[in-house]
Parts: sequence; structure tokens; C-alpha cells
Amino acid sequence: MTAKLSTAPKRLPIPATVDETLALLKRGDYIAERSLATALTLALKLGRPLFVEGEAGVGKTEIAKVLSKTLGRTLIRLQCYEGLDVASAVYEWDYARQMVEIRLAEAGGAAREAIEESIFSERFLIKRPLLRALEPDLAGAPVLLIDEVDRADEPFEAFLLEILSDFQVTIPEIGVVKAPEPPIVIITSNRTREIHDALKRRCFYHWVDYPTAERELDILKVKAPDAPAALTHEVVGFVHKLREMELFKLPGVAETIDWTHALMQLDVLALDPRAIDDTLGVLLKYQDDIAKVQGSEANRLLVQVKAELAAAGRQR
Repeated sequence: MTAKLSTAPKRLPIPATVDETLALLKRGDYIAERSLATALTLALKLGRPLFVEGEAGVGKTEIAKVLSKTLGRTLIRLQCYEGLDVASAVYEWDYARQMVEIRLAEAGGAAREAIEESIFSERFLIKRPLLRALEPDLAGAPVLLIDEVDRADEPFEAFLLEILSDFQVTIPEIGVVKAPEPPIVIITSNRTREIHDALKRRCFYHWVDYPTAERELDILKVKAPDAPAALTHEVVGFVHKLREMELFKLPGVAETIDWTHALMQLDVLALDPRAIDDTLGVLLKYQDDIAKVQGSEANRLLVQVKAELAAAGRQR
């Protein structure tokens, strides 16, 4: 008799050391600083949510995506916004199906108690991201991304406390739904408002800053491997000059990557004032910022970048 092969997915172990976490992130094309890898290692090993803050475009959301990919876990994303409530984030009842069930049951002469017990069962429950994140998974607990929590209203934070403390949800009609294994939770914030201490206390914290020039070059080697080395050095140098300016929105790593790809599409091998002026809309997202940089200011920054790169080349 032939033995039946198991179809259960192989569970990949979480990294045991900071170096293993760095290697795990690198396999997912995420070039992380050691402090982030340390915070992530502790969160994974101790089963605590990781709360990451930073400017938009520095790679906060990507952390959860890379963990899902490299650990083979399901990614469940809750995108926060103003007005987000329990019905959209946790669960709601399928009222239309419940009404049909009630009418059919009444037509069949069912008792009221039996009808009530029937309609408040799991088959009429619409599971939203936070509730789905508590369900068992053969591949391991899912990665729960609560993205841009600062965009949600402050009262919504109270809904998260029970989940982040005990990884459970209380549904009055059913009872407590508790995760058999805590999900891997990544919470991001762009810091448009302060998050309450009660939520932060339940998490480990890390600030994701703009990368150093060296690390941003490493990121471009991974994200834009076909870009000429001279171009990537000029791009990173110019972007770092912009981050020293008083702009409404400084360019993040995502914009650096997009700009490099855009320049390559235009067959630009080295930065020049015209290429910069023509593509600033890829790098900067506000007209006031573009107007402030475009023209003579862009040319001035480019001259500085090329001079600094030339001096660095002579020193080598």
C-alpha cells in the first residue's frame, strides 16, 4: 500500500539571531540597518508587535511584505484611514443573509431561540483583516500589517489593545476568538499624529530613518542592478542634498529607486541639469518643492555633487 504524501506546507523557522534576520531580509531584497534587524529579531522571538515610525517612503511597509515572502507566511494587511471602525477592521454580520435565513426559518415554523442561535453563527460572520489574522494557518501564523495607524481616528486604537495584548477578539454573540499562535504584527506610522502610550507599550519600537549614502547605494544595487555605477552615485548624492533642504516632502528611498529607473528609461548615463528638471516630478511630489529646486538650484546642487564625487575619487 502506497503511503499518502503530506500536502501541508513546510514551516520555515524564524531567525534566531540578528545576523540571521539581516540575511533573511537581504534574501527579500531589503537592505536593513543592524538596529532594525535587532528590533525585529526580538519582536519575532518574544512574540511582540513591532511598531515602526518614519517618514513616508523609507521602507516601513516593505518590512512586513519581505517577512511574508521570506518566511512563507500569509500577509494580511489592514490599511488604516479616517473613520475606520470594527465593522471594517475586525468583523461584521452578513445582515442580508441573516434576513433571508430568518424568513426561511419562520416559514418553516422554527422556534425563535433556534433562529437566533442559527443566524449568530460563524457562517454568517464576515471576517475582516484583524479577525482573519487570528485564524490558524498550516504555514505558520500570518504576518499582520497594520499600515499607517496614524491615519485612523484615535478611538480606533482602543480596538487594537485587546488584539495586541492577548491576540484575541471578543464577539458578543459568539464569545472570545483567540489565536492559537500569535501573528507576526508590524504596525507602521508616518507620525502625522502621536499614537497613544497604551498602544506603544504593547509593542517594541523602531524609528526607520533615511539611509546613509552608503546604504542607499547598496539598496540601488539590489533594486536597480542595471543602473551605471556613476549614475547611482550621482543620484544618491543629489537626493541627499535635497534632504538637507527645507522642502514640504523630502524624497524617500522609494523615490530614489523610482528616479533611478526613470533616468534609465530615458537613457541617462549621468545627471545633467536638463535631465533633472525634466524628471523632478518623479522625485518630488509637491509643485512648491519642484519650483524651489528646478533650474539654478538644481544646477548648483549638481555641481556640488559632481565636485564631491570627483574629490572622493581622487582620494581613492
